[in-house]
Amino acid sequence: MPDPVPARPASTVLLLRDGPGGLEVFMVVRHHQIDFASGALVFPGGRVEASDAVLAGGDAQAAFRVAAIRETWEECGILLAAPGTPPPAEGDFAAMLAERGLVPDCACLAHFAHWITPVPVPKRFDTHFFLAAAPADQDALHDGHEAVDSVWIRPVDALAEGVAGTKKLVFPTRMNLTKLARSTSVAEAFAAARAKPVVTVQPIQRDTPEGRWLRIPIEADYDGEDFLAGDPPSM
Repeated sequence: MPDPVPARPASTVLLLRDGPGGLEVFMVVRHHQIDFASGALVFPGGRVEASDAVLAGGDAQAAFRVAAIRETWEECGILLAAPGTPPPAEGDFAAMLAERGLVPDCACLAHFAHWITPVPVPKRFDTHFFLAAAPADQDALHDGHEAVDSVWIRPVDALAEGVAGTKKLVFPTRMNLTKLARSTSVAEAFAAARAKPVVTVQPIQRDTPEGRWLRIPIEADYDGEDFLAGDPPSM
């Protein structure tokens, strides 16, 4: 067996607000020409860049939070920052922060989940998921490049669209929507995320006549450990 492909560090943001019908999360539709999760309804996010580690002061774990904040700015137009002097770093995001006298507001995020792509998959990610409350004075929007549409949606409604086939939901998105749907408000979601430690999920896949099944740790709190994937496990 060849050695597994290294998993690339990445961050994903569950941007939340309290809507008229309860908790809503901001989601984007990936461009159909993107090679990862093309056409899927997903949470904004992307790879951790070298500049994120610099802005995090060299802290590898904090770099995931900086990447989450940068991706929120790049993909949603939402800036989660606080007054301060950032360390010199390359890139448009770092330059914008320095010009405005701001630093990434890492404390505003709540660690929600940690997923690593299964070993047999040729394109793998080591992804941390974070909750963030949408600032009332900022409007979220999609970037028009990697994401071609966006929506504020209740987690239960996103799951229903996935079941109906009107939206494509990849496995980690579906599972984290299911966990998020337990909360009815932003405050409740944050409290739930901070009440339990995050357990790393690296699904183990097996193929059966009925489809591909993925096993995840029961301790990860997804109401089970064996699930029919319903989509490629790389997603």
